[in-house]
Formats: sequence, structure tokens, C-alpha cells
Amino acid sequence: MKAFVFPGQGSQFVGMGKDLYDNNTLAKELFDKADQILGYKITDIMFAGTDEQLKETKVTQPAVFLHSVISALCQGEEFKPDMVAGHSLGEFSALVASGALSFEDGLKLVYARAMAMQKCCEKVEGTMAAIIGLPDEKIEEICAEVSTDSDIVIPANYNCPGQLVISGTKAAIGAACEKMKEAGAKRALPLPVSGAFHSPLMQPAKDELQAAIEKTQFNAPKCPIYQNVDGKAHTDAEEIKTNLIAQLTSSVRWTASVKNMIADGADEFVECGPGKALRGMIGRIDKNVNAHGLD
Repeated sequence: MKAFVFPGQGSQFVGMGKDLYDNNTLAKELFDKADQILGYKITDIMFAGTDEQLKETKVTQPAVFLHSVISALCQGEEFKPDMVAGHSLGEFSALVASGALSFEDGLKLVYARAMAMQKCCEKVEGTMAAIIGLPDEKIEEICAEVSTDSDIVIPANYNCPGQLVISGTKAAIGAACEKMKEAGAKRALPLPVSGAFHSPLMQPAKDELQAAIEKTQFNAPKCPIYQNVDGKAHTDAEEIKTNLIAQLTSSVRWTASVKNMIADGADEFVECGPGKALRGMIGRIDKNVNAHGLD
């Protein structure tokens, strides 16, 4: 069985989508439509902008979403997923690709998400760090030990065995990183991000995004989507919506998602979108499955 997976923020690069735009009629139509919906030419930045322009919040998330979704939809008859999943932002791409959301609504929600997260980062100071080489249970234990009422740190992205990203206030992240190293972590690396994504510190952004999600029409997807909040398969439109609302303040259960897809029969994973991060993680979760890109 074939699973299609969609990457999150951080996989963007200048030039992304240009070949699709130049060589595929559907891609050109969808990119042009995106420019109209967003009210600015995101295609100019994606195809020929600078790295700094592409890192702007209002650009990054829609850009990764557009490249991922359009790459999938342009496969035509070849795009026949038995199941889908997306990492963080990638969940929105997966929802559009699976038919649970329209292209237009998906893009509007991604833009609303980006702007809500940006506002939240300006109000609430937080950050994240990657912990390499410690068991998940030990990381969870240290996070619980370090957290206080005013300074929290939680496991945010369960990416693959031996790689977990933590999220919280700067003070708590600093203290946790020291304890992780003492406990034997190979690396405890602060990430260059301006917010504590997938933690309770994102509550203001969640509230704002929830209002937009609740006004949006969701449909039953054409195949199960394995969602970040629990790593389990979902096909009910209302359940999907509830889980998507919870996503911004909840951990990304990527390892569980991949394991559950494999348990349900997935033996081939196709990464749709920029970068190769997901197939690398999937290979570390189970080295026996075939994980590759669209090319």
C-alpha cells in the first residue's frame, strides 16, 4: 500500500515550483490562483526571490503548502494514495491532497495559521531545541522536571527514534538542554525559530486559527489521514477538524503516525514537496520500508 506524506516548514528553497509552473498547465493555473487568493505574487518569491524573503512567515508556510499540494495534484492518475499524513504544516497539504479540504480553503487556512503564529511569536517569547540520541521517555522526564508554572518545556515533535524536538520558554529550553547533555544526549541543539511551536504557548494562535477552521467546510477524505495529535487514522470530517484545531498546541506524533501506517499495510512512502526530511525520518523509524520522493 502507498502512503503519501507532506513536509512542514523548514524544507523551502528558492526556485521551488518553477519547473512545475513552466511545464504543467494545472500547476500554472493553481499557482496563479494562489497569487490571487493571497493578494501578492508569492510565485515571484518562490521562483526567484531571496532566502530571506522566503523565510518570512507570510511566505514560508504558504510556499511549502503550494509546492507540496501542486506536486501531488500534478501526478494525475499516478496520485492514488491509500493513506496520507503531513508533518505539522504538512497536515494541511495532506488534507487538500486527500480531498478533505478544497485547494482554496486549504491555502486560506495555511495563510491564517502563518499570520496567527507570527502574532503569537511577537507576544509570547519562546523557542525550540532538537535533542539527539536520548530515549523519548528520558526527554519527557527531563521536560517534566524542568517545567514550572512560568517556564514550560514539552516534547513537541516526535520525529523518529533518537530525534525529538522540545518547545517552550527560552529559560526552560536552556535548562532542559543542559540536563539532556548531562543525561547523555549526543546533541541538544537550540533551533533558530522565534516561537514555541506545538506547545501551550501557542494558545493565542490556536484560538485565532480555530475561528477560521470552524468557518471552513471539511469533507470526508478519499483515504485515511493519520493526524499529528494522536498518530491515528481518521476519516470523519468533524474529527479531522477537531484534531486540526488541537494541532498548534499539541505534540506532533510523527513516529506513531508512520508506525501506524506501516501496521495498516503501508510499504511505500512517497514524499510530496520540497526537501527530503520525511523520508530520512521514515528510514530511521523502519529501515525496511521504501521511502522516496516524486522524482
